[in-house]
Parts: sequence; C-alpha cells; structure tokens
Amino acid sequence: MAGSGFEMKQRRQAWSAAHLRRGLLGSAAALLVGCAPAANGPEGAAVPANTPAGQSASAGDPAKTASAEAPGEENTPAKSDTATTAAHTPDDGHGHGASGPTCCVVPLKNADPRFQMPDPHGAKVKDAGKVEPTVVKKEAAPGPAPEGMVWVPSGKFSMGADYEPFRDARPIHTVELDGFWMDRHPVTNAQYQKFVKATGYVTVAERKPDPKDFPGAPPEVLVPGAVVFAPPANAVPLDNVGHWWRYVPGASWKHPEGPDSSIAGRETHPVVHIAYEDAEAYCKWAGKRLPTEAEFEYAARGGLTQMPYTWGDQFRPNGKIMGNTFQGRFPNSNKKEDGYARTSPVGAFPANGFGLHDMAGNVWQWCSDWYQPDYYAQSPVKNPQGPADSHDPDEPGIPKRIQRGGSFLCTDQYCSRYMPGGRGKGAIDTGSSHVGFRCVLSPKGLKAAKARGGGKKAAS
Repeated sequence: MAGSGFEMKQRRQAWSAAHLRRGLLGSAAALLVGCAPAANGPEGAAVPANTPAGQSASAGDPAKTASAEAPGEENTPAKSDTATTAAHTPDDGHGHGASGPTCCVVPLKNADPRFQMPDPHGAKVKDAGKVEPTVVKKEAAPGPAPEGMVWVPSGKFSMGADYEPFRDARPIHTVELDGFWMDRHPVTNAQYQKFVKATGYVTVAERKPDPKDFPGAPPEVLVPGAVVFAPPANAVPLDNVGHWWRYVPGASWKHPEGPDSSIAGRETHPVVHIAYEDAEAYCKWAGKRLPTEAEFEYAARGGLTQMPYTWGDQFRPNGKIMGNTFQGRFPNSNKKEDGYARTSPVGAFPANGFGLHDMAGNVWQWCSDWYQPDYYAQSPVKNPQGPADSHDPDEPGIPKRIQRGGSFLCTDQYCSRYMPGGRGKGAIDTGSSHVGFRCVLSPKGLKAAKARGGGKKAAS
C-alpha cells in the first residue's frame, strides 16, 4: 500500500504542510513527481525530511501562497557524478533529489532564469552504447482493436539515449517486444469519472492522511489535497521548486487547482493528480494494465531510430508546435504559444508514427517498472519488465515507479524529459497537476478480459 513499507518513516521526524499528505511524504521526491535529475532534485525540489517547517528549502511550506515559498517540485540542486560543463549541462535531467522528487534538476550554480538545457544535437555522449535500426514487424493485429486503442506491432529498437544529461538512460541497448494495444491518448477526465461512478473509488489525494504516518502533526493539517503548479509573479531562481509548487488542500483529479476549480469544460483533458495505485485501479477495472517502460519508449518513438523527439529530428519542424510544453520564461511567464497554460485536450497535437497522441508533453504517464538508475546495464533483451524493486540513490528508501513522456511544464530551461529517451520517476504515493497515465493491453490480456466480461468498460 502506498505510504507504508520501506518508504520513509524514519524521514518523517520533521514535517511541513507539504509533507503532510499521504502522497507527499517526507521529501521533495514526494513533492516533485514526474521529473528526475541524476542527483538531488526533481522537476522541482522538496524539503528534506530534516528541514523544520517554515524553513526555506527545496520545497516550501504549502500553507503559504504561491507568491511566497510554495512547495515545489522541479528544481533541486543536482549532485552530478560528472562535472557540469561550461554549457551548463544539468544533472541527470530527471531524478528525484535527495530532498524530494525531481523532474529535471538544474545545478545550483546554474540555477538562474537564463539557464538553458544543451541542444540535443550537440550534447551527445560518444560511448552511449550500440545503436541498431528500429525494426517494426509487418504483422496484422491479432483481432479488432479495443475501442480507443491502437495496435503497436512487435519489433525491436535501441532503447536509451545519448543525450548527455540523461545519464540514467544508458547504455543504449537493444530491446525486443511483442505487439500490444495502447490507448490512443492518456486517460481523460471523462473516462476516469466513468470509472469512479462505477466503482466508488477514492484517489490517494482525496483520502485523509493517517495520523500514524505523521507523528506530532496537528490534526488540522492532516487534510486531503495535492501538489499544484502555482507560477510565481516574477522570475525566480530555479534551485527551489517551492517557488512554483504548492500543496493545496482539496486539490484532486476533480478539482485540479483546488476546491474552487473543476473539470467542467476539461472532460477531454488528461486526468491528473493520479498516484500509482490510482492508475493501477483504473487499469484493472478496464481490463487493461500500465505499459512497461520499454513498451512506452518503443511506442513513443513510433518506428523511428534514436530521434531526439517522438516526431523526428527537429523540435519545431517548419515552425510547427508538436506537443504541449512550456514556452517562455520558466516558471513565471508562459507565452502559451501552443495555446495552453496547463493541460490540453488529448489529441490536440499530431499523432506519432504509430498513431498515438501525447507521447511527449501534456502529462507525465506512469509505467509499471520500478525505478533503478542502472537498470539498463542489466536489462534483458526480450520484453523487459523492469527491476524487482526500487532504488534511487538520491532518496534511498522511497519507492518509485517510472514515469514517461514529460508534461506541459517541460522546457529547455529546466526539463527536457519529453524526449523519448528520457526517464522519469515518481514516488508511488504521489500525484500532482502534471501526472496522468494511459493503458495498454496484450493479446493474452484481451482474451482474459473478455472472459471476465471486461475490456470495454473504459473505452469512451
């Protein structure tokens, strides 16, 4: 169960509003789901477990306003095993810092609003691993596609990345996969609402934290809620995610920005504030499952070989915006050149080579694999399922699963994990305003679902 086990009870001695949520336990990693640099920071940073409430750290006091120090998730200083280059190469690019979840972390000495990620065409590691051309088998789907799903043929591809910041995405290695169906787009608010109405399911963000998990915390702060992106009014250093993340009581999938917000008018947007078990519950109800990390990357590449983007070699081919990311000065000034300040309707941008939408940007998406930074060195070739358990050297003891695809907050100033080779990681008991999911289904799984009378419930 999320929030227990080998998590971080010993790290909960000190608390702050940001850490009082079951899904935001004791570290920035819990606050910064969806991004993860190599050393200590997430798509934001969080407050170390030994940071007293109210003291400035990676994540601020969520009880404060966004213009004050709101708990954050995206910028923890990164401890790099390789010296930062003059080009300001960030740390791993997607790790959860020692003090909190991280999406992409900017090294402290480079943590100013003018920071820029290196150009993927010029920041390549020469000994990243052997690259073999992607091979997509010419095979027919084993039957009609379940509603809303696309057949991804079996094949093999080179998994990983030679992009210097993505240190946990090496070595590049060959992976062979059986074919599977994948949701054409992330699960939407309307689809998740249908699931909740049918089952009465209550997400992690909607549950009251257990006082036993937070000894010494006043009862009045143990309230349901979630971490919400709250852009500051002015430019801020990028080494404190507390400048743009805030723990909001009452925030959940139904109320993305807090109790005064709703999903009305956003029925076709991806559902957010989804913890790992929330995604798993939906998949089980729908007769589906979460994709493995290898399945997600193979599907995201759409048949291409080691291209930096899911659509090809250029970020904006012929000036065309291909996905929902952040344009402008992060995190305070989003120019919304893509038309959106937060999530966008699924399918608002072009599909990739397999006919899949939103495989880059919009929302981070859960995968079934546990996270380990060195797993690629020991990954099997055929249908890898990920390691047996989780280990993040930056936050030992905090179980994390893989997240892929990046989000509407990805920017070349901070996080470029929307690239198909980029790996994300998230504390399993935490969701946030840029984390969602999509489902997959194998032929065997479809047969089993049909036998149980499922497999079609969520396809609408």
